[in-house]
Amino acid sequence: MSAEPFDQRGSVLQSDCEGTSPAIRCHEPVGKLNGEGPRTVPTVSLCMIVKNEAEVIERCLESVRHLVDEIVIVDTGSTDDTKEICRRYTDRIFDFPWRDDFAAARNYSFEQATGDFIFWLDADDVLSEEDQEKFARLKETLTPDVSAVSMVYQLSFAPDGTPTHWLRRYRLVNRRSGFRWVGAVHEYLEVSGNLIHSDVAVQHRPVSRDPERNLRIYEGMRARGEQFSPRDLYYYANELLDHRRYAEAILYYERFLATGQGWIEDVIAACNKLSECYKQLGDEAKALECALRTLQYDAPRAEACCRIGEIFFRREDYRTAVFWYSAAVASPSLKPDRVAMFENKAYSTWVPHLQLCVAYYRLGSHLLSYLHNEMAGKYLPDDERIAANRALLEPLAKKEREALQQQAAARFPKTIQVPESPPASPALE
Repeated sequence: MSAEPFDQRGSVLQSDCEGTSPAIRCHEPVGKLNGEGPRTVPTVSLCMIVKNEAEVIERCLESVRHLVDEIVIVDTGSTDDTKEICRRYTDRIFDFPWRDDFAAARNYSFEQATGDFIFWLDADDVLSEEDQEKFARLKETLTPDVSAVSMVYQLSFAPDGTPTHWLRRYRLVNRRSGFRWVGAVHEYLEVSGNLIHSDVAVQHRPVSRDPERNLRIYEGMRARGEQFSPRDLYYYANELLDHRRYAEAILYYERFLATGQGWIEDVIAACNKLSECYKQLGDEAKALECALRTLQYDAPRAEACCRIGEIFFRREDYRTAVFWYSAAVASPSLKPDRVAMFENKAYSTWVPHLQLCVAYYRLGSHLLSYLHNEMAGKYLPDDERIAANRALLEPLAKKEREALQQQAAARFPKTIQVPESPPASPALE
C-alpha cells in the first residue's frame, strides 16, 4: 500500500483544431427551397486523400459506404494494396503526385466531387453505428442554404471507449460554395456563411503514423525561405515541442503570439505550450509566467489552472495548489456565446480531483482527500491508483468523519423536537 495517495502521474494529450476564416463567399442553391416544390435529399460525395493506408482504409469505407452517393479517392503514391481495396468501393480513383502540400491534395479531391455536399475523412477515421444513424438523419434534413457542417472529432479514448479529448472540424460542405483548403500541413478549410454544428462524431483510430512527416514539411518550407503564416508559426512550434526541441519551440510560439493574428484558442494554447517548454527546460518561474499569461485573453481555463496548481504543488504550497486545482474544476471551458471547437475533459475532471486528493492528504484533511479521490474515480472507475488511494483513505476518512460528528454534537445542542400537533390553546376566561 502506498504511504500516500497516487497523483495524476503523467501528461495530458494535446492536439490541434481548426479555426474559421472571416472571409465571405456567396454560394448557389443545391436544391429547391420551401415554396419552390418538393425538396429532394441532397447527394453527398466522400472525398479522401490516401497513401499506403491498406491497414485501415477498408474499415473507414465500410462505416460510410451506405451514407454517401459518391466516393472520390485521391492517391498520393501508395505502394501497398490501398488502391486495390478502394476499387471494391468506387471506380473514382485519381492519382496526384505528392508535393508536401496537404491542401493541394485535398483541393484536388474536392474538384473531382459531383455531389451537392462534400464529406471528407482520413483513412484512419471511422463512424460508429450510432453516428452513422446521426449522419443519415443529418443528410435527410440538409437544406440548400447550409454552407458547412461541423462534426465532433474524437481523438483519444478511455479504456471503456469514452472519448476523453475531442475537437470540432467542418466535415461537410456545400460543394457550390467553393470552399478551399489552406496550409501545406495542418491544413484547414476556409468556411463562411450558414454554419451548422451537428452532433455527429468521427472517431480517429490510427494504427501507425510517420512522426517526422509534418516536421519534415515545415523544415522544407523554412529551407526554401517560404513565408510562414501565423498558423504555420503555431503548428511548426507544436512540431518542435513534440520533438523536444524546446528552445526552438519557444522562439516560434513567441513569434506566433507577436503577430496578434492568431485564433483565440490557439493563442491560449500557445501560452500553455510555452509553459510546458519552460517546465521541460527547468525554468519554473517562466513556466508559471506563461500559464498566468493565458488570463490576458479569457476567463481562467482548466489547463492553465492545472499548470499553475502543479507549480505550487511542487513548491509544497498545498493551500495555493488547492485553490488553482479547485479553479480548474470550476472553470468554464469557454464563454457561453461560443461553440466549443475542442475540449480535453481531463483538465477539468480527473486530473485536478486526483491532485486535490494528494494536496488535501498532505494538509491533513483526510475526508476531503477521500472525497476528491472518489470524484476522480467517477471518471477513471477501473484505475489502480484510485483503488489504492481508496484503501488508504477510507479508514482515515471514516475516523475523521466520526471525530467531526462528535465535535458537532458537543458544540451544538440537540435539535428541539416539535410535536406533530400543537398543544391546545388555553381557554379564554
